[in-house]
Amino acid sequence: MADVLNPEQVESNPLNTELETPTLEAATDHNDSSIELTHNPETSSASQAEPVAAAPETNEEDLDFGSMEDFAAALESFDREQAAEAAAQSFDDTIVVSGTVIKITDKHVVVDVGMKSEGLIPLDQVLDHTGQPKLKAGDAVEVVIEREESEGGYLLSYEKAQRHRAWDTIEKAANEKTPVTGIVLGRVKGGLTVDIGMKAFLPGSQLEIRPVRNLDAYIGQPIEVRVIKLNKKRGNVVVSRKEILEEEQNAKRSTTLEHLEEGSILTGTVKNLTDYGAFVDMGGIDGLLHITDMSWGRLTHPRDLVNVGDEIQVKVLKFDKDKQRVSLGFKQLTPDPWLDAVERYPIGARVRGRVLSVTDYGSFVELEQGIEGLVHVSEMTWSKRMKHPSKLVKPGDEVETVVLSVNPSDRRISLGMKQLLENPWENLVARYPAGTNVEGRVRNLTDFGAFIEIEDGIDGLVHVSNLSWTKRVKHPSEVLKKGEKVKAVVLGVEPENRRLSLGIKQLQPDVWDTFFAQHRVGDVVHGKVLRTAQFGAFVEIAEGVEGLCHISEATDGENVPVKLEQGQEHDFKIIKMNQDEKKVGLSLRAVGEEASRADVEAYKAPVSSSTTTLGDLMNWKREQ
Repeated sequence: MADVLNPEQVESNPLNTELETPTLEAATDHNDSSIELTHNPETSSASQAEPVAAAPETNEEDLDFGSMEDFAAALESFDREQAAEAAAQSFDDTIVVSGTVIKITDKHVVVDVGMKSEGLIPLDQVLDHTGQPKLKAGDAVEVVIEREESEGGYLLSYEKAQRHRAWDTIEKAANEKTPVTGIVLGRVKGGLTVDIGMKAFLPGSQLEIRPVRNLDAYIGQPIEVRVIKLNKKRGNVVVSRKEILEEEQNAKRSTTLEHLEEGSILTGTVKNLTDYGAFVDMGGIDGLLHITDMSWGRLTHPRDLVNVGDEIQVKVLKFDKDKQRVSLGFKQLTPDPWLDAVERYPIGARVRGRVLSVTDYGSFVELEQGIEGLVHVSEMTWSKRMKHPSKLVKPGDEVETVVLSVNPSDRRISLGMKQLLENPWENLVARYPAGTNVEGRVRNLTDFGAFIEIEDGIDGLVHVSNLSWTKRVKHPSEVLKKGEKVKAVVLGVEPENRRLSLGIKQLQPDVWDTFFAQHRVGDVVHGKVLRTAQFGAFVEIAEGVEGLCHISEATDGENVPVKLEQGQEHDFKIIKMNQDEKKVGLSLRAVGEEASRADVEAYKAPVSSSTTTLGDLMNWKREQ
């Protein structure tokens, strides 16, 4: 050990200041009563000017070494200790010494290096990537002695010793640009620490060709790196994995480009997934597999079909040599299922499928890979009460449907679910013939009428004109309320159009029929003016029955115009009747003329003379 550290200082230091090292001649001369101690002025730690101190007189009993061999062994041990101390005091970190691990504490590895005190290696220098010590008690270890601690013991460096042993190999690898294999120990600021025989720094930007977010995934993994920077004085080594990967990628790219052409089928590895597709490594060159070229069916995301790391076969759809852009297809490896969809899904066939999605207007059902059909909300149930398709089906449900239509050019299939149920409209005529009284609840009100549900899935329309015989209804809300339970009469049924006509006023006798049955043209009726217009006035002559008195008929018996106003009551004569159109013509003038004739007859009755003049008649009228 002493020869390795510093062979020139083997016998340079004294054992102590009280006892100098005896020469071999003095040790073998047992006849002398005292021993003269020698001193080497060239290697002594004391000043050369100081005289050598003489040892006190000693007899043979005081220097009893037992034998010549024991003394020689003690002297050799002493020489080794002195040499180790001299090496430690010189702080020469280029000298590697061997030692034995004594024990491991929570902070240090205690090592016996053959000196008067043990040496301490900082624990973090001997931890592997899992955080466990690579050494154990009894292991031989090489270290560099850095310094003697003031509180005792020596500070040792395991890393420097490893660096000295591996430096030549690493330096050769750097010069020849050959890769070296190392184990990733852990993360540090800006990158990773890699054990390549010594600790080296791998910047995060030099780990992969593309940026890496999760560096922790590489800890504990063996990787090949290239030494790109050395600093022997500081002991720094920087390595790169990216350079090796780029060279491999360039080599693969050259090979791939030789065989790459549109229409060729190649095998690649999925490198990355996006919302719009997947990037596939074809061997040094990446191609885009768009989501629309992944499946003949619908995909919400590429991960529904592939994952990162999957090895897949793809077809080259387009290849731009100048920009080195490749468009890939996966679904093109299989026939288009829509080509013979008409033959495989004839109209009226019952088919089963899985609900893929539910929208406001219906649900999409997958019949097979690449074939989807739409069940419109109107084709789900005969009832009109269902507000949303999600009330009936949900994604993942297995449902049975009926094919309603197939359109291969538009890649559409219309499906139905209600067709598997009994159609309530088919026997509706037999159950509800015209004239049948029904009862139902008002489901909806519109400008043109009210829809009344008489049973589940069967709604009838009461048109606004069929609400009342007597009232002029502008909107159904004037007569009905939503949710109200009402009675009605079936007016007509159209099963093919799914129409049911209802009437409410038909529950009461038609006042017009009654009026026309009881009145004739020439009858005088009493009426009340309801409203006026430029051409005349509308007059109520019975409950729910209106007649029109034209402006030309609004005069008195002397043909003087009479102004009719709302609320006035007069006697009118019926001059026209149309039962089909429910129209009645009235005249105020005809009533006046009729009264004038009556007056003349009344005047003539008591007078017997035949010489009555017009003047006499006028005088009688004034008196009346």
